Amino acid sequence: MTDRPAAPAQPRTAPPRTAFLLAQLGADAADRFAERVAALGLTPRDAGAIRVLGRSPGISQRELATRLGTTPSRIVPLLDSLEQRGLVGRTRSERDRRNYELALTSTGQALLAPLRTIAEAHQRAVLGALTAEEQVQLAALLSKLSAGGGLLPDAHPGYARQPGDSSPAPAPATTPTS
Repeated sequence: MTDRPAAPAQPRTAPPRTAFLLAQLGADAADRFAERVAALGLTPRDAGAIRVLGRSPGISQRELATRLGTTPSRIVPLLDSLEQRGLVGRTRSERDRRNYELALTSTGQALLAPLRTIAEAHQRAVLGALTAEEQVQLAALLSKLSAGGGLLPDAHPGYARQPGDSSPAPAPATTPTS
């Protein structure tokens, strides 16, 4: 019996369809979330802005745009719509009169609890095939991929485009300002 050198270890890589599966699941999850928030008369863009404003009342339009991964000019139509529906108010900043501070109105505040309920139900539905341990592992791995891609925690590619715009989204900001 002769000793043969061990074959070089093959690098471990993800199966070839992993990126496709992530895209497929992401698109499906986004569609299902859109259906859920539509019951509240909201779009996912509306829901994301309301969530951020619920956590950070008084932020500027520029800061909201940064957190959502878009430009201030693209956030204006979203805020106009939320303001027209009585969900968000703009107040001239006392610290910097060039800026507006944003806050949810009482009607906007009232949406936070149902949005949380929808988000929790959505999470259970999307992750239902996994054990609790697998859900924790998946969250850690996805967080690592997200951070490695320079993505911001509240940013979503949909904010970088106007509704109905099918052109590629601009590159997201990579450094939060808060």
